[in-house]
Amino acid sequence: MEINIRKKNFEKVFDETYYKDFKKIDRNFLIKKILDTLIKESLKAPDNEILNKIIHSLNSYPYSKDYKENFKITDYELMEILRIEPKNYLRYFTYRYKYKIYPLLKLTDIFPPCIQIEPTSICNFRCIMCYQSDKSFSSLNEGFMGSIKLDTFKKVIDEIEGHIEAVTLASRGEPTLNKLLPEFLKYCGNKFLALKINTNASVLTEKLIHELLSSGLQTIVFSIDSANKIDYEKIRVKSKYEKLLKNLDLFHNIKNKNYSNSKIITRISGVKINSNQDFNNMISAYEDYADMVSFTPVKPWESSYDNPINDITEPCSELWRRIFVWQDGTLNPCDYDYKSKLSKYNISEITINNIWQSDYYNDLRNKHLKNSRKECYPCDRCVSI
Repeated sequence: MEINIRKKNFEKVFDETYYKDFKKIDRNFLIKKILDTLIKESLKAPDNEILNKIIHSLNSYPYSKDYKENFKITDYELMEILRIEPKNYLRYFTYRYKYKIYPLLKLTDIFPPCIQIEPTSICNFRCIMCYQSDKSFSSLNEGFMGSIKLDTFKKVIDEIEGHIEAVTLASRGEPTLNKLLPEFLKYCGNKFLALKINTNASVLTEKLIHELLSSGLQTIVFSIDSANKIDYEKIRVKSKYEKLLKNLDLFHNIKNKNYSNSKIITRISGVKINSNQDFNNMISAYEDYADMVSFTPVKPWESSYDNPINDITEPCSELWRRIFVWQDGTLNPCDYDYKSKLSKYNISEITINNIWQSDYYNDLRNKHLKNSRKECYPCDRCVSI
């Protein structure tokens, strides 16, 4: 099979993303290596439909106008690929295809491509764009606060191992506030190719940093929205900018001294709220601490249930991409619905694959497909597509 290498095979994963030292990567060589490996795998399993589609997409240019028929490899995926062994390429690309393309084609497998497990719903910040700023959620007497138990966590991991690669330890709270986090990481081991944690970096200690860096994590995301002390503390209410910098410096020093060969991707990721948040300043301030710096668009989480009903008719892709497991075992379609209005199940009552293929989930998907988001609350107020 002839291999054509084109720079058009790449796309940006975020609107604003900076990759440190990424220009040093020989992309053509890497893509050729990927294709050579995948082609060998296709000869062993010629009936692998997903694999053949990936090979066709990476080996063809120009692409057809229908994006749904193409698997475009992103810069971020290249960064991930550099950190995995070629023997795992097929496993990795199969997962990425399902994660990116199934939501576009509105296809479901027996398991979701991604799962987010919430170590805790408790947070020490009250960020202005976050549901934690909603006192009817974050107040202790409202019943939403708590931390996941080890048995519950293990139950989820045992079920999804071998079926899901993308596992994110984060959701409504700050994961590092759960004292059992090191136990969670040990139990995950190297079972997943895309194990990620999001943290505000506020309670990092030397011990915890060692536990993070010696684990099977593939990505650590530090949630930081500004390089300016005043703006940072206005956005991340209850935060201290000096503490953030101290912890980032501690993480950086430990990583360089003790884990210089670590394959963990470190990312600084902020939510873009206003024009005061200068991306170039973010790069200057944080490029020494991370492999990449990015901004993601703001989403109105802080008022999910009070936002005006919108006129969006496109179905939400998350219904085909991921599922959330809250700290109390509640299973929920998304985190925009942070009070679980859409939830009907708990992990103690049903398995992940059963709920993913349930009549309830399919009915919710069908309503979205039939332009009936207004029948679903709070989907009718969400901006996701």
